[in-house]
Amino acid sequence: MLKSFFAEEDAIGTVEMILILVVLIGLVLIFKEQLTNLVNKIFKTINSKAGSV
Repeated sequence: MLKSFFAEEDAIGTVEMILILVVLIGLVLIFKEQLTNLVNKIFKTINSKAGSV
């Protein structure tokens, strides 16, 4: 039973993992400016709220 578990090829393969990573990296590169602005706004809000605590 253990041998058949390791011989099974239904898991995600290396090619699929590489394709998923390429798509994610591409999305980050496309939306880099928007993501940077969003993170900056979040940190500004955190800093302003932290001063009132």
